Amino acid sequence: MSHRGVYAERGVFVCLEGGEGSGKSTQSKLLREALGAEGYTVVLTFEPGDTAVGKELRRIVLSPETGALADKTEALLYAADKAEHVETLVLPALARGEIVVTDRYVDSTLAYQGAGRALDVGEVEEVARWATGDLRPHLTIVLDLEPAAGLGRFEGRDRIEGESLEFHQRVREAFVAMAKDDPDHYLVLDARAPIQEIHEQIRARLTPLLAQARR
Repeated sequence: MSHRGVYAERGVFVCLEGGEGSGKSTQSKLLREALGAEGYTVVLTFEPGDTAVGKELRRIVLSPETGALADKTEALLYAADKAEHVETLVLPALARGEIVVTDRYVDSTLAYQGAGRALDVGEVEEVARWATGDLRPHLTIVLDLEPAAGLGRFEGRDRIEGESLEFHQRVREAFVAMAKDDPDHYLVLDARAPIQEIHEQIRARLTPLLAQARR
């Protein structure tokens, strides 16, 4: 995966990644609350589905009622969600100097639709980068967890959660490999650690980046 890309000169773009049940949503909310308490404007968002168009795309890709999708169709639907998300929500917030915290971004497409579906990761990345204008997070936090442990936290499962354990293992390995390949922009944490401990490690790594965010 190429590390070259576009990094916003204003605002701070933070992404939380990881497998199912790894605690991304919990840590995203904690981060918003902590930074908001310090006077920062924080946009908490997620993929897929945090736009009007994205909601429809999310319904298609995650609903078990959708049934089987061609792997390339699934990848393109996720790319469409990302294009709308970045254009209408992420870029405007960064232009205002705000902090954007997103639960999932391009790495999820590379891990799930690339490694998970066994598509050519390079081709999937090319489409995802085009869809997002090659915008990269200043920091990506990977919450690492054994798939069996994460999936055990759900009673009902959507289309993706319902995939095989082997599928989710490939996803996990892809996240870890991407982080290992670019340590300057990634932080890998054990998702089994106490919630507050994980939050504090995220804050410590994020603090030096906050200078380019406005209060």
